[in-house]
Amino acid sequence: MSSHCDDGLDGRCRDKNGEIRHKRRDTEAGTLRKTYGPEFAEDWRSDAQLGTVLNDAKVETLDQYLKKSRK
Repeated sequence: MSSHCDDGLDGRCRDKNGEIRHKRRDTEAGTLRKTYGPEFAEDWRSDAQLGTVLNDAKVETLDQYLKKSRK
């Protein structure tokens, strides 16, 4: 059985064409906490969508949110 994605040298999930996969804006915070830890969007309910969290933080991408939340 094949993996849902191919990891590149940096361990990040990639599409078949080699581009880094992006999280969908409807991914729930609870799902992302499994990857990024319990402190991810800790002010939000686990069923809050990533798009809502990003809009509130005034950023466009998960990467931008992670960088901003680490400051």
